[in-house]
Amino acid sequence: MGRHSDTRTSAGVEDGVGLTALMVAAARAIETHRPDWLAQDAYAEHFVRAAHASHRWPVHPSEVQGGEANPLWGRLGRYFGLRTRVLDDHLLDAVHAGARQVVLLGAGLDTRAYRLAWPPGLGVYEIDHAEVLAFKQHVLDELGATPATTRTPIAADLCGNWATALVAAGFDPTAPTAWLAEGVFLYLPSTAEHRLIETVDRLSAPGSSLAYEVKLVRERLEVRDSPVYTSTREQIGVDLLALFDGDPRPDSAHHLTTKSWTTTTRTPFDFTTHHGRGPRPEPNDALAANRWIFATTPTHTAPATSGRG
Repeated sequence: MGRHSDTRTSAGVEDGVGLTALMVAAARAIETHRPDWLAQDAYAEHFVRAAHASHRWPVHPSEVQGGEANPLWGRLGRYFGLRTRVLDDHLLDAVHAGARQVVLLGAGLDTRAYRLAWPPGLGVYEIDHAEVLAFKQHVLDELGATPATTRTPIAADLCGNWATALVAAGFDPTAPTAWLAEGVFLYLPSTAEHRLIETVDRLSAPGSSLAYEVKLVRERLEVRDSPVYTSTREQIGVDLLALFDGDPRPDSAHHLTTKSWTTTTRTPFDFTTHHGRGPRPEPNDALAANRWIFATTPTHTAPATSGRG
C-alpha cells in the first residue's frame, strides 16, 4: 500500500491511546527488518503507512535518524520488539500446553492471529474499540491477508461490559484460555484494571493463563524527563506520560494469588539477558518500573471438602 487510507477509516487510531497502537506497529516493522530481529510482523508497516498520522514514520532501520541511538525508534522500539517476542513465545507455549482459545484484550493492531503458527482448532478473540478494529480490517483486507486460525474481532470497551460480548461471540468459559493484555493496564483506571482482573478470573477455566504489563510506580521527575518520553513527544507527538493513568496502581498480581493463580513477575531486562539483545538498564530509566506478569490457574479445580472433622 503506497497511499495512506481514507481518514474516516483510520480515525480510530489517529489520536490518544489509538496512536500508540501505530507507534508499536512502527516499532514492530523496524524490528522485522533488523538483521538480528527478535520478532517478525510483515503486516505492521502497512498499518503505519495506511494512517495519515503515521504514514511518514520510519518502518525500516535505515529510515531511523540516529539509528539504534534514537531513544524512540532505537531503545523504546527495541523494547517493543522484545515484548512482542516474549509474548509470542508465551502464547504459543500456553496453547501447546492445552489452552484452546486466546483472548487479546485491547488487541490494537496485533496480528498474531495471522502470523503465528497456531495448532488446529484454536480460536483467537480480539477485543478493542470498533474504530480500531475497522481500520485494522480495512488494511488487512486490502492486503488479501488470511488468518492462520479462527479469528473473531469483538468491538467493546474494556471499561465496559466486554465479557457479555465475548461470550456471545462464542467464547467458552469452560475451556482453558490464554489471555493477553499487552500494554493495556498502563492506560486503564485502577478500578477498570481491578474489574478486568476479576472478570478474567471468573471466565478462566483450569489451565488458563494471563500475561500483562504494568508499571510498578509513578516515575520520579528525573525519569519523566527521560529521552524516551521527550523524544516520543518531539518525534511523533505522542505524550505517553499524559496518556498513562495517574491512579495508584492495584497489586493485581497479589490479587490473582489470592484466587489461587500462580504469578511470576519479570523485568524486560531479564529477557534482554535471555535473548542477548534488547534494552539494558540506564540512569533515570523510563523502562525501569516496567514489569511483565505471567499468571496461571491450577490445571485442575481443587476438590470440595465436606467440612467434617
